[in-house]
Amino acid sequence: MSEKKDNLEMSEEENPASETDNTAEAEMTLSEEELKALCIEHVCPTCDVMAQAKEERLRALADSENLKKRLTRETDELKKFASEKVLSDLLPVLDNLDLALNHAQNIDACKDFVMGVDMTRKLFLETVSKHGLEAVGKSGDAFDPNFHEAMGMAQVAELEDGSVAQVMQRGYVLKGRVIRPAKVMVNKLS
Repeated sequence: MSEKKDNLEMSEEENPASETDNTAEAEMTLSEEELKALCIEHVCPTCDVMAQAKEERLRALADSENLKKRLTRETDELKKFASEKVLSDLLPVLDNLDLALNHAQNIDACKDFVMGVDMTRKLFLETVSKHGLEAVGKSGDAFDPNFHEAMGMAQVAELEDGSVAQVMQRGYVLKGRVIRPAKVMVNKLS
């Protein structure tokens, strides 16, 4: 039995694994600063591989930040113009209310009807303006191709050259973005 004990002691002394265990235990007891110092000793700070890895890391961080900013910007824009489709689908309703007012305005028998349509139109405009929709295109405004679509020329002596002489169809802008340009006649004096 003592012979087995001696063999066990000899095998432990000859076993190199026990030395690595002791080294691992010693490394585990190193502080974080000592570990950093060991890393610096083993990795050359002027090494191209390290510089390239650092550059790739910085590039990846920059790409990540750019992606975050782009997603935030797109999300904000999506929220801002989420109602665009619905409001643009309601524009023909406003056009028809305007047409009804224009055609029945001079008929005495339709005064009550005109008043009701006008009240409905005003209420409808107030409601859509709460969502950022604004009408553009008035007679006398300077012609702006960003907001107006020229349908033809007209001559009105009281207005300046190049201004809007007549509005054929109103245009609408949603929070600065043109939903539909105003269709206008442009004043041309000569």
